[in-house]
Amino acid sequence: MAETPADYADTIDGMAADPLAAGGGAGRVMPARRWIVLGAVAIGVVTTLLDAASVHAFGVPGALTALGLLAIAVAVLYSFSGSSAEALSRSPLAAGEALNALPDPCYATDRRGAILFANEAYRMLAGGFDLDRPAPLERLLAGRGEMAEVAFRLAQAARTGFAAEEDVRFETPGGVERLYKVVVRPLSGADGGAVWLFRDLTVERDRAELAERMHKRSISYVENAPVGFFAADAERGAIVYLNPTLGRWLDVEPAHVTGRGLTLSDLALGEAPALTDGDGGSDGEMTPFDLDLKGPGGRAVPVRIIRSRLDGVRGRPAHIFALVLNRTTGEKAEVTARDAEMRFARFFNNAPIGIATVDQDGRIDNANSAFVGYVGEGVERGMRLADLVAEDDRPAVDELLGRARTGQLSGAAVDIHLLRNAERVGQLYAARVDAGEGAALVVYLVDATEQKSLEMQFAQSQKMQAVGQLAGGVAHDFNNLLTAIIGFCDLLLARHQAGDPSFADVVQIKQNANRAANLTRQLLAFSRRQTLRPKVLSLTDALAELQNLLARLLTEKVELKIVHGRDLGLVKVDQNQLEQVVINLAVNARDAMPDEGGRLTIRTANVSEADSRALDHALMPHGEYVLIEVADTGHGIPKENLGKIFEPFYTTKDPSKGTGLGLSTVYGIVKQTGGFIFPYSTVGKGTTFRIYLPRYVETAADRKQEEISLAAAPPEPSDLTGKGTILLVEDEDAVRTFAARALATRGYEVLQAESGEAALAVVDAHEGRIDLVVSDVVMPNMDGPTMAKELKHKLPDTPIIFVSGYAEDAFAKSLDPEQEFHFLPKPFSLKQLAAAVKEVMKAK
Repeated sequence: MAETPADYADTIDGMAADPLAAGGGAGRVMPARRWIVLGAVAIGVVTTLLDAASVHAFGVPGALTALGLLAIAVAVLYSFSGSSAEALSRSPLAAGEALNALPDPCYATDRRGAILFANEAYRMLAGGFDLDRPAPLERLLAGRGEMAEVAFRLAQAARTGFAAEEDVRFETPGGVERLYKVVVRPLSGADGGAVWLFRDLTVERDRAELAERMHKRSISYVENAPVGFFAADAERGAIVYLNPTLGRWLDVEPAHVTGRGLTLSDLALGEAPALTDGDGGSDGEMTPFDLDLKGPGGRAVPVRIIRSRLDGVRGRPAHIFALVLNRTTGEKAEVTARDAEMRFARFFNNAPIGIATVDQDGRIDNANSAFVGYVGEGVERGMRLADLVAEDDRPAVDELLGRARTGQLSGAAVDIHLLRNAERVGQLYAARVDAGEGAALVVYLVDATEQKSLEMQFAQSQKMQAVGQLAGGVAHDFNNLLTAIIGFCDLLLARHQAGDPSFADVVQIKQNANRAANLTRQLLAFSRRQTLRPKVLSLTDALAELQNLLARLLTEKVELKIVHGRDLGLVKVDQNQLEQVVINLAVNARDAMPDEGGRLTIRTANVSEADSRALDHALMPHGEYVLIEVADTGHGIPKENLGKIFEPFYTTKDPSKGTGLGLSTVYGIVKQTGGFIFPYSTVGKGTTFRIYLPRYVETAADRKQEEISLAAAPPEPSDLTGKGTILLVEDEDAVRTFAARALATRGYEVLQAESGEAALAVVDAHEGRIDLVVSDVVMPNMDGPTMAKELKHKLPDTPIIFVSGYAEDAFAKSLDPEQEFHFLPKPFSLKQLAAAVKEVMKAK
């Protein structure tokens, strides 16, 4: 039997108990052998002196001298024999050979921790022989985290004279990790120090881990066995374990059976023999019997039970193990197995998602038709799954398989791009189908191309909506400023005639203000908050009217071709805004063909409901549309830029040639009209924009209403003066001042209010009649629509004109359905304001 570290420690402790084991020195206790020798010499000297002094023993002269000489001789012989034995036993060479003979590494240190001696086994462990002292454990494990802390604790115990034990892991010079039990024992004596002993526990650890793996594997075999199995207490017959297979047969939870201490009789139909009855056989001998168990719904499950007894101490039975076999065998079982196999094959091959089994190395073993169809032809058994995806996605696939291999749930799917078709996006899941070593892995591949496309479109839509709200807010505030600028310019022009030196300057200011107003209209178009005046029109006529203007814009290098569809349907759109869409697309096409020129083709066509269904655009409802296709032969748009072209201020043009609002405006106008726009482009070949506008089917009632509207449209008044009292409500001081002066110069009495609350106060304080209310829509605290609801009770028959930088639809839904109002969009000029007031006052 091999000695343990504790045995070595006890041996060293015994050696350390001898004071001379560590070498002699002053102040040490003298051993007994030396006292005996000195005593004998002293006796010999005393007897010799007595004899010389004539003191004779037994009356014989010289007798005491003889006795003294004899004592001295005996003491010398005794001293020599003891010295040689002591020297031999305490020889450093003998101690070193003894420690070198130990099979486990060890070394001794002084009080400071320096190594005094190390045996050959430790020198090999520490890196081989060295002329100098080998490094102690604390230095070997320096900087190795937890193990460095363990070595430090051992060194502290050695320096302070305490015993200690720790498990230490470190790599040998050969790169093999080993586990040692390190025992530190202090040395007695004045010099102190300690002995370090190492016991290799690597083999024991490996055996324990192997035993644990074997145990888990055995449990896995029983848990996943295709037959039933249970174990019962031999004395009471209570079932203490039931495997899942038997639980499924009986439709019971194993924990329910074992937790309640049920017996075999509780699970059987009718009488059941107790497991402990009869001759159970000797230890390990198997005895069978047949029985019907309670299955799902109370139906019988015929089984054959093969039991075996495991004896405990003194031959008493401890447990009974039982193997449960389903007795549905023979031809019926074969038919059932074939049917199950065929059902699984149909399920596997006809599954709507890709399914494949892979081995532990990630190589495909089997795959269904959906998997092969998605990945593409050429998938063969033995191919690595990771080799089918793009190189950037392979680490994620390997990590997914690694998690599944260890039994972890796959969690979130891994998005992959196929190597053969990088445009398609798939989601990959993985799971282990059975337990134990060599378990197979199943991967599930779902086509997520459309889902990812919808996610991108939704994100783009959300971003466009957020930027649109910002653009609409900016345009609204900017329109207030422009209204004041344009209005005061009109007031100045009324006092400065054409010959005035200031006339040209004022005209320049107004012209630039109008240009800024066009920019704000683009922002409102992008944010879909502009005021649209839709009417029913034919795209054929609209494009024909626009053809000459387009030809001038495109220059002579670009050929313009317009192809009209036959029997083209009608659309209901704002003609000015539609023209702006076509012009913007044409200008972009011209800029995409700068030097060599090219051809711009505008094509119209009807799109039936069946055609729209075939197009399969996720965000476009099925229905009838009219198509406007604008195609050029320019340099095209790279794929990475195609998804950004509708973003505001995004442009690839030189800053002096574009603002980045053109396509954003196009997108906003089309969406506000209820249509859809889709870009297609190929680098080097050109770009095509397809606009789908809802087809308008005109009814007799619509035609009659349009005729009435045209007949009732009043001519533009030439005289803009008038009389009456107008309540002007505007929170912007500059706009309110201009409007009040403009109306006052036309003969109206103007009551001013800077907010909705102030307007109500003015109405309460005014004793006369108020003929008209002109109000802003967006105001702090109380907005225009809220104020209109309050004024309806105070001024029930007074008309109201709302002025706003937003579109009419933006606030109309917040009014009462019965509320009648007129609308004047900002920015407006003095003439437009006076004309709107004149028209309403005249119709009153």
